[in-house]
Amino acid sequence: MLKVPQHQVAGHEAGIGKLGPLVDESGRFYKPLQGDERGANEVAFYSSLSTNSGIPEHIQRFFPTYYGTQLVEASDGSGLLPHLVLEDLALGRVNPSIMDIKIGSRTWAPEASEKYIQKCLKKDRESSSLSLGFRISGLQIYRSKELGFWKPGKKAAQKLSTEEVKLVLRRFVSSNTLNDLDSRPDSAFASTVYGGSTGILSQLLELKAWFEDQTIFHLYSCSILVMFEKELALKGKNPGAQIKLIDFAHVYEGRGVIDHNFLGGLCSLIKFISEILTAPSECRTEATAKADQKNLTADNGVVADHKSHTASDNGVVADQKNLTASDNGVVADQKNLTTSKNDVVADQKNLTSSDNVVADHKNLTVSDNGVVADQKNLTVSDNGVLADQKNLTVSDNGVVAVRRSSLTDKWC
Repeated sequence: MLKVPQHQVAGHEAGIGKLGPLVDESGRFYKPLQGDERGANEVAFYSSLSTNSGIPEHIQRFFPTYYGTQLVEASDGSGLLPHLVLEDLALGRVNPSIMDIKIGSRTWAPEASEKYIQKCLKKDRESSSLSLGFRISGLQIYRSKELGFWKPGKKAAQKLSTEEVKLVLRRFVSSNTLNDLDSRPDSAFASTVYGGSTGILSQLLELKAWFEDQTIFHLYSCSILVMFEKELALKGKNPGAQIKLIDFAHVYEGRGVIDHNFLGGLCSLIKFISEILTAPSECRTEATAKADQKNLTADNGVVADHKSHTASDNGVVADQKNLTASDNGVVADQKNLTTSKNDVVADQKNLTSSDNVVADHKNLTVSDNGVVADQKNLTVSDNGVLADQKNLTVSDNGVVAVRRSSLTDKWC
């Protein structure tokens, strides 16, 4: 008998009048096939997995087992519809903590329609995709028998800021998971879940090694599903930490070119998980700072001290007397710009080089979204935005593209 998946955290959900995936008791997951080319693309991708010699056996394990397609009664009551039949990844897990992480700073393929590109760009801008190279599409974190799961809505999860995403990565492996983002996570299970020879980081590194060479596929809007069981970790047992690649409706031929978009996002995720393992107790974010900084007020993301010159968590320094703010939240002192925590250094006469922005008044160009490019030289910002005049293309929305992914250069 088919039923609605209990532990689905992202994607379309089945329900009355709603088309979504179903599962059965034998451990199979039935995903409705999209009627356009996306459905055909996903079937073709899964069909080629087992026969493609370019995908080694140790990488095959990161993909769900594929059982073909089947006509089943659709969840919305519309009758028999074709479904992909896949492995139910939550089978056998009692109270799994799960994160769906969409990889890539760009979730659309160049071959996509303009309408679809604009739809994806809107979501990318409203999430951490552009800044981090990945975003959280959905998640659930098991707390206890009494409290059950912490499961924010999908829209809320997708719009998590850069700092909130970093915080959630810590909360995912913490013992003190509450209902909001204001608590300081203890990352108690970081070494058990993220670390070790079979932990999440080790699996991600194995996947990264393959993506550094593979030129068969380019994966857009593909996710990494991260899972483990907190109850087992509490008992000192193997928590079953595991990653799986899912969602292949937007896979295109690699044509001998490395998938820098996916690789860059993967490297970024690896970096932040590595940092949690290195310093599990360190967690200074804009979310946790709210409780500590009683004298700070915020206006469009800029934080200032009423009395004097202070620094906000995003590193922007402001002084009430001389403060001016642009629409994108960049703060400037009418007299001079000072050095902020993220080392952005500027002076009205000259701009100096920092880890974030390198620019010169004579050669400075700024796109609509505030991305800075130097017309003469290569510049790399802290969020991985890379521009070079020789290889630079800027779309109407200010998105910068280069021949080699900026995030790959920054994180890998």
